[in-house]
Amino acid sequence: MSEIQGIARIRLHEGKLDEFKRLVARFLEIVRTEDTGTLQFEISFNDDQSECIVLERYEGYEAFMEHGAHLGELAAAIPTMGSVTGVCLGESSVELEAVLAGSGVQLFTPYLSL
Repeated sequence: MSEIQGIARIRLHEGKLDEFKRLVARFLEIVRTEDTGTLQFEISFNDDQSECIVLERYEGYEAFMEHGAHLGELAAAIPTMGSVTGVCLGESSVELEAVLAGSGVQLFTPYLSL
């Protein structure tokens, strides 16, 4: 399967910035030490740090699932810190569609690229 990308936007609740930063620092340590197929895990904040964008790239479906297994329990805390919207970019498959079903994350499949 081809590369999978994820883009999430998190609007942090008032007073949750420090807690969020501690959590994602733990995420990054886990990604660095345990993930084998994560190509990118990047967090960018707006000027007042009330919102962030998370960019993720994985070698394929297996790497995407491995990452989820490593961060699943920790990631469950994010909705307590802010409102989350997200999209997944990648080739559609029964497995990927099943994982995303009911998550609120919409799958977009490639059309044109350079």
